[in-house]
Amino acid sequence: MTAVTTRHRPATPSDPQLLRFAIRADATLCAGLGLFVAMAADPLSRLSGLTPTAEWTAGAALVAYGALLYCAARLRDIRRVGVGVLTGNVAFTVAVVIVLAAGWLPLTPFGVAATVAFTAVTVGFAGLQYLGVRRTPA
Repeated sequence: MTAVTTRHRPATPSDPQLLRFAIRADATLCAGLGLFVAMAADPLSRLSGLTPTAEWTAGAALVAYGALLYCAARLRDIRRVGVGVLTGNVAFTVAVVIVLAAGWLPLTPFGVAATVAFTAVTVGFAGLQYLGVRRTPA
């Protein structure tokens, strides 16, 4: 019996693989969660405190953003895309903190917890994207 071995090219410090992976993972989670939120807008609105229309709109926006991110991950100048996505994720996180602290939305405790959980995942993706941007040559 003969063993087949393949050698994988190890990631080098100037390899954009991590950045592309982080952007695609962000895209997949956004689109998947957006689809779920759009489909379950009515029951989720009773749990979160938002209107069904607001839930559906947020879900549809996440699906569109996820599709845009996935397409952007294929672009040649991935570093510029990564910096833009990273900046957007940081701005989103700051905006969510301000909105929650100010109490501008009529969220229930479940709505606040769900928003905080989604924002925590966004911060995690921003961290991966930061590492990917640092690894990718200018």
